[in-house]
Amino acid sequence: MAIDLALYQPDIAQNTGTLLRLGACLGVRIHVIHPTGFAFSDKTLKRGALDYLAHAEYTEHDDYAAFERWRAETGRRLVLLTTRASQTAYGTHYAAGDILMVGRESAGVPDHVAAAADLRIRIPMREGLRSINVAVAATLVLGEALRQTNGFEGLR
Repeated sequence: MAIDLALYQPDIAQNTGTLLRLGACLGVRIHVIHPTGFAFSDKTLKRGALDYLAHAEYTEHDDYAAFERWRAETGRRLVLLTTRASQTAYGTHYAAGDILMVGRESAGVPDHVAAAADLRIRIPMREGLRSINVAVAATLVLGEALRQTNGFEGLR
C-alpha cells in the first residue's frame, strides 16, 4: 500500500494544482477534502498543475466526515502536518499506507480534525517564523515518507 496525501479544504488553487502535479510525477494519490476555497475545476488548477492534471490520481471527498468514513473503512493511519506538533517530521517512522494531511493555507485544520489524527508532526523551523507554504511543506514530508517506505522504487 502506498503513501497518500490529503488536502484538507485547500484555499489556494495554485497550491492544490502544484500538489496534484507532484502526485502525478511521484505516483501518489491525492485526496481533496471539500469544500475548497475556490471552484475546483481543471481551469482553476491549470496554473499549478499545468498539463499534469490528466496524469494525477486523486479522489474528492464531499467533506471531512466522508473522508473519515473512507479512512475508517480502509484502516489507514492519518499523519497530520501541523505547526502545533511537538514531534518532528524527521524523527518519525512512516509506514506504507500512511496518509499525510496538510491543512488549509489560511487556518490549518480545526481541533476535531487534529484530534482525530493518529500522529501529528511538524517541520523544524527557525524560531519566530510561523509556517512554510503548504505545497512546500507537503513536498518535504512526502519525500521523507517515500524515502523511508521505498516509495521511489520504479521511478526513474
